[in-house]
Amino acid sequence: MKTKRVYEPTKGLTERALSYCPGCTHGIIHKLVAEVLEEQGLLGETIGVASVGCSVMNYEFFNCDMQQAPHGRAPAVATGIKRVKPDKTVFTYQGDGDLASIGMAEVVHSAHRSENITVIFVNNAIYGMTGGQMAPTTLIGQKTSTSPEGRNQLTTGLPIRVSEMLATIPGATYLERVSVHDPKHVRLAKKAIQKAFDVQTKKQGFSMIEFISTCPVNWGMTPTDSLAWAVDSMIPYYPLGVYKDATKPGDDDA
Repeated sequence: MKTKRVYEPTKGLTERALSYCPGCTHGIIHKLVAEVLEEQGLLGETIGVASVGCSVMNYEFFNCDMQQAPHGRAPAVATGIKRVKPDKTVFTYQGDGDLASIGMAEVVHSAHRSENITVIFVNNAIYGMTGGQMAPTTLIGQKTSTSPEGRNQLTTGLPIRVSEMLATIPGATYLERVSVHDPKHVRLAKKAIQKAFDVQTKKQGFSMIEFISTCPVNWGMTPTDSLAWAVDSMIPYYPLGVYKDATKPGDDDA
């Protein structure tokens, strides 16, 4: 009897085992990005930029050219690469500590200039790699290693909503926030990535996909409980959806 192949790993990832903690959704996001690059025929013409954080070893995982950037500077590095190699597909892969803290200026100015790059932004509301410190995206009341009694709005302000903020920038072309907490949302997330890379291929400017992700270890939860917490606590504050799509006529404002 002839065996029918129903699944095979994407060629967009190497055979190197991922280094992420059990239950972390970085692996799902990696797979989606890699699949889209492969399916759109972009893999051989892509340059990714790895940030500092949990995803610092992206150059071991993505099966395309990769460049390591200093902490927070991935959009600036990607800008340089894209300007030198304008026909290449260039993306950054960044966590919330990297992008929304030390790297906020870089992503804001890249969007203002409408650099023709794609930013993959993973928001798990905490610094994952360095010990679970409070991040700019940490929720009010959320306990971390540097906010053991929970984040206090009076002393640290409200968590930053990056997609909403960038949507006010004229140069930003496509912004969407997605999640990967269940199969339905994984499929929707993949469509968002496809759209973002399509925007770049058509030379339409800056795009970013924000992912609501989990960090079971630093959250102190099981993988299952962390998925539920993402749905019950994170998504209400960080609603999913398209925050800007300037590829449509008449939709060039936030």
